[in-house]
Amino acid sequence: MTFQIKFHQIRAFVEVARQGSIRGASRVLTLSQPALTKSIKELEEGMAAQLFVRRSKGVALTECGESFYQHASLILEELRSAQDDIRQRQGQQAGQINVGMGASVARMLMPPVIVRFHQQHPQVKVRIMEGQLVSMINELRQGELDFTINTYYQGPYDHEFTFERLFEKPFAIFCREGHPARGATSINDLLKYSWTMPTPRGSYYKQLEELFNHRAQIPRVGIVCETFSSCISLVAQSDFLSILPQELGCDPLLAHRLVMLPVQETLPKATYYLIQRRDSRQTPLTESLITQFRRQARQVICPPN
Repeated sequence: MTFQIKFHQIRAFVEVARQGSIRGASRVLTLSQPALTKSIKELEEGMAAQLFVRRSKGVALTECGESFYQHASLILEELRSAQDDIRQRQGQQAGQINVGMGASVARMLMPPVIVRFHQQHPQVKVRIMEGQLVSMINELRQGELDFTINTYYQGPYDHEFTFERLFEKPFAIFCREGHPARGATSINDLLKYSWTMPTPRGSYYKQLEELFNHRAQIPRVGIVCETFSSCISLVAQSDFLSILPQELGCDPLLAHRLVMLPVQETLPKATYYLIQRRDSRQTPLTESLITQFRRQARQVICPPN
């Protein structure tokens, strides 16, 4: 007879996996530790598979557990989305939307959209995750992110997700105010300086890698920053150079600290996409938020100085 998995077992399993311990999951779910332990034991016995390895300071997923987690977390997120969908179609303006953003999108495109959406739907909880697409793949797969707006470099994800082109952004070389490189007109003039870049796992920086691979001499990237803000701070407060979105040159918070170097070489533009799971069905309010991002994307320009 086939083992029938119960909802409370799935919920217990997913939360223990996310928290890394029975104790942590117990606090989140407001259930006793013995009750959670019993649910996990029943699930493992019913599936005839060990899902967790018990450790002195918590638990870790086994190979079978990792595989099951991919399905179980998606089931929970799909149920949450389905409940939100029904409530919204019945007129309730509530629910939760989980959004992923590239750092420059979060900085420039996101604020007016989210402010406007929150004014229209104050009961909707919006969670924003910031980072490169590669850091969001698992969350997208598991339904923990409804969509992301990010750069994309053609690769292994084409069959899993849809990619709707929204806009392009020009990038430029930046230094701090007063940097000795001010006045340089070519990348060749800048090779003697040290450079910093955001993580090379980012899609746009793979384009740059292709550009520099065709040059006899390339910049020395001595520091790699895993966050966009760290890269900006380092450029603004040192002699490091970097390639960043051109719009930072007219950002009211940064324009007095960053200087754009007008080199003769043409840098590639970064293309940003709306990225969703191919099999996802968005709730009405999620679709409304996506529509507002589409409209805002058509207005992505850098205001004049």
